[in-house]
Amino acid sequence: MPLLTFTWSEFAQQIVSGLATGCIYASLALALVIIYRSTGVINFAQGEMATFSTFIAYWLIVEEGLPLWVGFFLTLVMSFVGGVLLERVVIRPVERAPVLTIVMVTLGLLIAINGLVTWIWGGETRTFPSAFSRRTIEIGDVVISIQSLGFIALTFGAVALLYALFRLTKVGLGLRAAALNPDASRLLGVRVSWMLALGWGIAAALGAVAGMMYAPDAQLDPNMMLGVLLYAFAAAVLGGLDSPVGAVVGGLVLGVVLNLLGRYASEVFGGQMRIVGGLLVILVVLFFRPAGLFGRAAARRV
Repeated sequence: MPLLTFTWSEFAQQIVSGLATGCIYASLALALVIIYRSTGVINFAQGEMATFSTFIAYWLIVEEGLPLWVGFFLTLVMSFVGGVLLERVVIRPVERAPVLTIVMVTLGLLIAINGLVTWIWGGETRTFPSAFSRRTIEIGDVVISIQSLGFIALTFGAVALLYALFRLTKVGLGLRAAALNPDASRLLGVRVSWMLALGWGIAAALGAVAGMMYAPDAQLDPNMMLGVLLYAFAAAVLGGLDSPVGAVVGGLVLGVVLNLLGRYASEVFGGQMRIVGGLLVILVVLFFRPAGLFGRAAARRV
């Protein structure tokens, strides 16, 4: 089999493409981290919540005929409200239960939401419209699509809004306090239970962003986000499960690494085997940094 000819322009092309894909992983990984910081567990239903939100967007944009960006932002609002309601109705009754109980509840949500999507919209594959043009532009020898640039801008815009929320508002301060020390926060008057609900709402909206970025290329069906959830979880672990910044960096790094492996080591890591290469990178990082690239190591008294 002939060897691939390495060129810097091709290498840069793969990095740009990997960053666009990594933005999808980063959005969903950030949603996982936000819920993990507040509850201490992984929300295994995060991918199905994103799929449900994307079907809502499909209903608003394609079936009801709303302008694409109107449907996009309306979906974010509905996803946020839905996330808050899920926390209030499903998670709050078991929030003081053992961690394993909450994990089982999120697994039950995964199955229930998947079944609900199939029941409402059926199991057939649909074409989802892209929010950005697929036209390409050239920067030097690198060809970049407007869609890829849009995904990158959308992800960093969401991160900037979250940064402003958490750092510059009282609600954000309450969210951070409730995640770090809920008991002390209650003593200071923070409504911790509502902070947790807001966290679920934000995570649901971020999942909706990931779903609407992924659907135009992947095609929309009830199982669309199952594979993406695995990559997002890997990205969150790589960056650190307690670090929002780590989730974003982990998603971008994983997207680039998987793209490079798929291009330059396709005989070993082509197709579905790309995740193996990504997991190898994560194992190496965790060997030296068990808490992830940006995670905080837990202090233990001996």
